Amino acid sequence: MGLLLSLYFLFFFLSVSSGEISNFVGVNYGLLGNNLPSPKQSVKLVQSLGAKRVKIYDANPDILNAFKDTNIQVSVMVPNELIINISNSQKLADSWIESNVVPFYSKTKIRHLLVGNEVISSSPKEIWPRIVPAIRKIRSSLRTHNLNKIKVSTSMAMDMLESSFPPSNGTFRSDIADPIVKPLLQFLNRTKSFYFLDVYPYFPWVADPKSINLDYALFESRNITYTDPVSSLTYTNLFDQMVDSVVFAMKILGYPDVRIFIAETGWPNAGDIDQIGANIYNAATYNRNVVKKLTAKPAIGTPARPGWVVPSFIFALYNENQKPGPGTERHFGLLYPNGSYVYGIDLSGKAPASDFEPLPKPDNNEPYKGKIWCMAAGGANATALSSALSYACSQGNKTCDPIQPGKPCFKPDSLFWHASYAFSSYWSQFRKAGGSCYFNGLATQTAKDPSFGHCKFPSVTL
Repeated sequence: MGLLLSLYFLFFFLSVSSGEISNFVGVNYGLLGNNLPSPKQSVKLVQSLGAKRVKIYDANPDILNAFKDTNIQVSVMVPNELIINISNSQKLADSWIESNVVPFYSKTKIRHLLVGNEVISSSPKEIWPRIVPAIRKIRSSLRTHNLNKIKVSTSMAMDMLESSFPPSNGTFRSDIADPIVKPLLQFLNRTKSFYFLDVYPYFPWVADPKSINLDYALFESRNITYTDPVSSLTYTNLFDQMVDSVVFAMKILGYPDVRIFIAETGWPNAGDIDQIGANIYNAATYNRNVVKKLTAKPAIGTPARPGWVVPSFIFALYNENQKPGPGTERHFGLLYPNGSYVYGIDLSGKAPASDFEPLPKPDNNEPYKGKIWCMAAGGANATALSSALSYACSQGNKTCDPIQPGKPCFKPDSLFWHASYAFSSYWSQFRKAGGSCYFNGLATQTAKDPSFGHCKFPSVTL
């Protein structure tokens, strides 16, 4: 009987442990859209996708309430702008936990708390050294409230690395390795938490499509492999290369066993005319393949960590129309805002490929060659459009001279046409310096020349 009890408790322990690091695939639930379904509707959609986890970018009470009694694991986030104040005040950390976690914990399965999102990539330098002190205070507060099931961490992008190729040469940036990353890894190792990592093979591929094979980035390569000359490990996809470069970087700092949690990964289903490879075919192919890999049983892991479970979140639940930046930023969703699927996918990894409808063939896997113009978007708010027009015209270089009274582009004397000319003129002059055809969502690219009569719209030539 004693042996049977021992075996039972051993099995129970392993079951609980594996539950904490299960290979479930979840989804990131962002809110940067003005046309998204309600939290209650979103819960049903998350469940329809087969997701067992969800990550939100704050601690929205409506969302936390919506996920109560669903058995879906939830990750919440302390906003970047609160990190400095929390790092300086245990009282503030306690208050944040008491307001944003304690009221929901008994009903909502909160399992991870991330202190900031890509802080080093997106926030001022003065915040960086405060990440780990804030993490420590948040964990202290959780322990005070006996919320010991919640693991604490922060999410990091690949730009934390100084070198990532070959993977064995993975090294954290010299400006952050010792003062920031090492204390973080020490904390994660001590508390058995995860290093949350954002991994997007799309971005290195799109930056160098001639050197990186698209099939290799999409998990579709059959005969393409890469063997690391130092580790002798062989890679069959770009995702594994990127993850293992972080594994080797952690090893250099003395923490070879800190577990990795994929905080974000995905592929855009559309984008601007000048953005290659952003289409439904590639997005579906990548996400279906990465889900298949991450949910495999037994776990596949990576070449540097064979057999390791890699829990994960796909980015993102919806196409979010208010995300700034290039068009791809607004097209990472698995769902359209009306709740319909962009393409068939099952995050549980159980559905066979034959369950899904055929995908539309990609038409932008090669760089676009031709001219592009930047036009005002139809239905744009007049007040906002007027402000954007003023901004474009204020940048100098005679950007708006042709739309002044008596000039060739003054007529038709309409806000739409004047803004369209100003946007095209601005973009053609400042694109190489970082200018974009976005204007807070008021502009859109077109391959159709809007010029008329004596009015010639400036263009960008690719």
